[in-house]
Amino acid sequence: MPDTGMEMTSDSIGRVLPRRVLGRSGQQVTMLGLGGFHVGWTTEPLAQAVIEAALEEGIRFFDTAESYGDGTSEQRYGKFLVPKYRGNVFLMTKTTAKDAATARTHLEGSLRRLGVDVIDLWQMHALESPEDVDARIKAGVLDVLLEARASGKVKYLGFTGHGSPYAHQRMLERFGADGPFTAMQMPVNPVDAGSPHSFVHSVIPKATQNGMGVLAMKTLADGRFFQVKKVNGKVTWETDNPVVPGRLTACECLGFAWSLPVSVLITGAENPEFVREKAAICRQFARMDEEQRQILVRRVVEFAREGRVEYYKNEALRK
Repeated sequence: MPDTGMEMTSDSIGRVLPRRVLGRSGQQVTMLGLGGFHVGWTTEPLAQAVIEAALEEGIRFFDTAESYGDGTSEQRYGKFLVPKYRGNVFLMTKTTAKDAATARTHLEGSLRRLGVDVIDLWQMHALESPEDVDARIKAGVLDVLLEARASGKVKYLGFTGHGSPYAHQRMLERFGADGPFTAMQMPVNPVDAGSPHSFVHSVIPKATQNGMGVLAMKTLADGRFFQVKKVNGKVTWETDNPVVPGRLTACECLGFAWSLPVSVLITGAENPEFVREKAAICRQFARMDEEQRQILVRRVVEFAREGRVEYYKNEALRK
């Protein structure tokens, strides 16, 4: 049965997927968001179709970054999303800057490409390690984020990473419940939960204790859960022992993430069919308890130990 605690509403576009609160901000966001990476590398007609499908299916959270397609993802949002629908959507982008000057350049570029005066959530992107956290802060990146918020160019601040949960832990150590961050983004899936270097176990509890919104990504391990992954028609991953559908289903993986304290699950999609599939799963979501989640983790624990599936984690953590 669908989760009876979730209510679907409507806006001027149409039906809206159930919403959750983004941490202590009180901001309501749809529990499914559209990832911007795929919007940046697929063809422009498909990117437009993906954006329109997301809106039709009730998604109102849109993720992107200045680095996605060297700005192409932001440009496509600026062309196909913002002009008609800015008032309906929550818009998030990110900066990979390692220093203050680059962060300022990224911010102005993002505002220009998106065609907006205000970004809803701006995140320090792809933190690699505790040392990387310290270096970026020392180089003034956080100062630029704070300036952007104070000036009104950004509403909320956050940070992301997929290489090491210890980078997120360092941020939480340095900035607790009274810190400047509203959200954090990280991989959330059953393979991660079986790893000794797990975001699910070492970061999410501390994030919720500090009142931060959790944005889940790589719920299908960036496509590595499937037998074959293709990017621009080229095979980038192939295995004879896939996690999905061999051990889990896509529905189980998404349900696993949504059953945790996750505000938004961000899904990548290079065609509208993928968007509609995830939205359908969202509408039928039934919350899993701890025992049900652990059953899924045990099915795939060997993949967590071998480290091939979560290839995006730092090499030192995959050994």
